[in-house]
Amino acid sequence: MAPELAPHTDTDGNTVSSVEDAFEALSAAAPEGWRVELIEGKIHVVPPANGEHEEIVSEVTGQMRDHRKDLGRYTGIGLLVPGASPTGKVIPDLVIAPKGSFSDALEYHDPGPALLVGEVTSDSTAANDRGPKLRGYAQAGIPCYLLIDRERGHVVVHTEPSGQRYARRSEAEIGKTITLPYPFEFELDTGEF
Repeated sequence: MAPELAPHTDTDGNTVSSVEDAFEALSAAAPEGWRVELIEGKIHVVPPANGEHEEIVSEVTGQMRDHRKDLGRYTGIGLLVPGASPTGKVIPDLVIAPKGSFSDALEYHDPGPALLVGEVTSDSTAANDRGPKLRGYAQAGIPCYLLIDRERGHVVVHTEPSGQRYARRSEAEIGKTITLPYPFEFELDTGEF
């Protein structure tokens, strides 16, 4: 994680954001599989996910496919989430949206079509997943935020976005089932996590 950098003025008097410049440079230079995110003005360089992390994402996408074949299941897609950072550029572990929602050539997309975003915590991402991303996803109006918190052993479903928070929250221990809200309306079985 890099420290927050202050904007500066170039020789023509134009304000240049050092954070955004650094973000763009790091994004371009990041090795394959690494993610660079700008969250609440701070740059986070996230190493590739481990096998357990990917197995959980795969299990959630599989169960989603079993219940809602009409929806797209996107991993590694960038979203513009204004509340998460000055530029709002984040890459959730999972996005569920109508098929074709992100069929353009953009790297970062409007979160409007997203019905659910999912994050699987790791030691390096848990604080962001529980704080800035939660606030950003709520502020963006994403109807459901699924947080699989491996460090705490819980799955949390946040719904009803209101400002920078979600008005409803349900929680279950990993290994149990948890109900996903409309338009999913099925029991997510976390026993395979």
